Amino acid sequence: MSRTTRGETFAGLSVAITTPFKNGEVDYAALKTQIEFQIAGGTTCICPAGTTGESPTLTHEENDRVIAASVEYAAGRIKVMAGTGSNSTAEALRLTKQAEKNGADAALVVAPYYNKPTQEGFYQHYKALAEAVGLPICVYNIPGRTGKNIEPETIARIAECQNVTMVKEATGSLDQASQVAALTDLTILSGDDSLTLPILSIGGRGVISVVGNIVPKAMIALLNAWNAGDIATAQAAHLKLFPLCRDMLGLATNPIPVKAAMKLLGRDTGDLRLPMTALDDATEQKLRQTLIRFGLL
Repeated sequence: MSRTTRGETFAGLSVAITTPFKNGEVDYAALKTQIEFQIAGGTTCICPAGTTGESPTLTHEENDRVIAASVEYAAGRIKVMAGTGSNSTAEALRLTKQAEKNGADAALVVAPYYNKPTQEGFYQHYKALAEAVGLPICVYNIPGRTGKNIEPETIARIAECQNVTMVKEATGSLDQASQVAALTDLTILSGDDSLTLPILSIGGRGVISVVGNIVPKAMIALLNAWNAGDIATAQAAHLKLFPLCRDMLGLATNPIPVKAAMKLLGRDTGDLRLPMTALDDATEQKLRQTLIRFGLL
């Protein structure tokens, strides 16, 4: 029997969906198609306007509209956890309130980046958000991008806010994840596809996935096998997925490889916004070989 955690309704596969672009603009028709693909695949939740959704290059208006459109297209058939983080508490608050107004089911709030708050600053940031909105909040801890770790003791303090229900654990540290699991009843979701199985083993309940953009069913199979106690099948699924997961985050900065993969699979233009640039030909060939080996091409 797995441990009971606060955000159980978000256990399973959440997919950090890409934001499709065409001629420099958000392609809402392609976004709708992507969401239908996730619903057909059995995904629990989509996360629009996150890192994979190129939120740093979306205008604030686009950020709001991508979330609103995702809620509209989902039409209650799949949960929507909206990316609403910022390094300004006031801006994160505005984005989160707007996502709530637009019907999102939860907010994915990245740690304030670049300005590197103290641990007290992290606590006050999330407390201000939790007190102002009714949405479940997922704390997104990714020090490799933000420049600073939210320490486990701070996450335990943040967890005193009842509507903070989840952590997207992207520190790469199983010690950190274990400490959060020991100190809180938050639902821990892996923020690294390749660490999903190890995080499940210490009490994690799912993943917010990049690779799920292309193979949601394969990731769901891993999660289902683990939950059924079939560890051998879960391990086999992990080892099959690993080269794909490695390439999505290893060939170049996310979401460059996943957009390239979706282009190769005929599911996206592959367009990115500067300063993100496409894979060079040699790296794209490596990605193509991985997709072939997986059986996708």
